[in-house]
Amino acid sequence: MSYAHYIKEIGRGAEGAHHLSSEDARQLYAAMLDGGVPDLELGAIILALRVKGESLDEMLGFMAAVDDRTQCLEVPHGRVRPVVLPTYNGARKEANLTPLLALLLQRFGVPVLVHGLIEGLGRVSSGHIFRELGIMPAASSDQVQIALDTKGLAFAPLNSLSPGIHNLLALRSRMGVRSSAHSLVKMIDPFHGEGILMAAATHPAFIDLMRGMLVARGGKAILLRGTEGEPFANPKRRPRLEYVHDGQTDILFEAEHDSLRALPHLPEASDAVATARWIRKVLDNQLPLPKPIANQLACCLFASGYAEGLNQAKAIVAVETGSHSATAA
Repeated sequence: MSYAHYIKEIGRGAEGAHHLSSEDARQLYAAMLDGGVPDLELGAIILALRVKGESLDEMLGFMAAVDDRTQCLEVPHGRVRPVVLPTYNGARKEANLTPLLALLLQRFGVPVLVHGLIEGLGRVSSGHIFRELGIMPAASSDQVQIALDTKGLAFAPLNSLSPGIHNLLALRSRMGVRSSAHSLVKMIDPFHGEGILMAAATHPAFIDLMRGMLVARGGKAILLRGTEGEPFANPKRRPRLEYVHDGQTDILFEAEHDSLRALPHLPEASDAVATARWIRKVLDNQLPLPKPIANQLACCLFASGYAEGLNQAKAIVAVETGSHSATAA
C-alpha cells in the first residue's frame, strides 16, 4: 500500500497542509497501529501531523482505529460506572497524586481502572507509587478484569490493553518528539463508553479539542486541566471540572483564581516513597484531603451514579473524608 497520497495531503507545512477526512484518518491510523507502515513513511506521517496539528475529524478517526484495537473490559457486575484514569506523564516537580484518587474511589466502591506506562522515563509514574503501596500491574487483560471484579481497582499497563498504540508511544525515544499517540492514550476507555473517563490535558487548545471529541463520541467524562499532565486536580488551586455527557457539557466546579490563603499539606518530596507515605496518611485521616481533590472525588461519585446529585456527592465526601471544604462550590 502506498502512503504517499496521505503524506502529500498532510505534509505541506502548517499553512499548505490539508486535513484528512475522519475515514481516511481511521484507515491511516489503523495501518500505523498494525505496524503496516514502513519506517520512512511512518516518520514522515508523525512529523507532518506534528507540524500541521490534528483536526477534530482526524482525531476522531484516529480514536476509532484505537478503539477497534483496544481490549474490551466489562463493568463489574452490580457496580456503578467505573472511573478510568489514564496516567502517562508522571511527576517532575509536584507529587503524582493519581494513585490517591484511585484509592479513594476504590474505598467508596467505585470500580477504578488506571492505565498507563510502567516505566517512568525519568519521572515518578503512578506505577512506581502503586508498587510502594503494594499494588502490582496486571500482566494481561484477563488479569485486569479479575482485579476489577474482585478488588475494584486495577492498574493496567498500556501494552496489555492496546499493544499497537504502545508501540507508537515508544517511538518518542527514537524520534525525539511527541505524536498523536500521546494525546490519544488519554482518551482510551476500555469499557467503550460505559466508563467515566478522567480526561486531562495541559494545553488549552487540546482541552478544547478533547472536549470536542468527547461531545462527538457521546460518552461520559470529567474534563480538566491536569497536574503536569496527570488526571488529578491541582491540590493547590482547583482547575475547572467539566462533566461531559449525552453530547453536552456541564461545569461542576469553576476554576479557582484567588490567591492562596494557605498552602495545603502535601508530600515533602515527589519521589514514590514520600508520595506513598503521604497517601497512606491521607487515607488513614491523619492528614487532610486537599479541597480540589475532594471536589474532583465528588464529581466522580456523581458521574458514576454513586450519588444521585452533585450536592449529595459533596456531602458524602465531606462526611467520609472529613474534608468539609468539599461542599464549597
